[in-house]
Amino acid sequence: MVKYGLDYTRCRWILPLLLGIGVIFGIIALAGRGWLESQTLPYVQRASLWQNCRRPDQGGEWSCESLMDYAWGRAAAATYLVGFLLLVICFALAIIAFAIDTLRFNFIRGIGGLLFVAAVFSIMGLVIYPVKFSSEIDMTGINMFSWAYGFGWTTAIMEICLGFFFCCLPNYEDQILGNVKPTYFYSSP
Repeated sequence: MVKYGLDYTRCRWILPLLLGIGVIFGIIALAGRGWLESQTLPYVQRASLWQNCRRPDQGGEWSCESLMDYAWGRAAAATYLVGFLLLVICFALAIIAFAIDTLRFNFIRGIGGLLFVAAVFSIMGLVIYPVKFSSEIDMTGINMFSWAYGFGWTTAIMEICLGFFFCCLPNYEDQILGNVKPTYFYSSP
């Protein structure tokens, strides 16, 4: 990307595209019911960020309780949701920043800083949830943190990595804008 500059049409939108993928993963984590699932038959427990569902046996009905009745459930949901909203704001700001013909590199660095703040909030929610869930809710059988929880961690890791990219991009401002003269290495005869 640095070699061709951000004016290169295909490379210009890579970072906002990756932020968009992070937003999609965050939506999957927020809406998914697979934060915690039973690992073996009979499947008796399933939980999301918002509720915990159980059934007594294989053919029984699922009975669900809201995790918002617990203070830690509200804290985990709120911190992860704040991190997700900051990610959506960063996505919108990145679209605006890369749509302008003359890039504002301090603006881009600010997006990177905001991504780090979003990552902190997301990680707080992702740590609060399993610690308090496993200590305060009785789990039956063998359970595992599953696919939706993994999408939450993927979103947090993407926030950290993209934060580094957005913060480091202004260091290559001259190369990106084409203000550096080419250096030719040759040996004289």
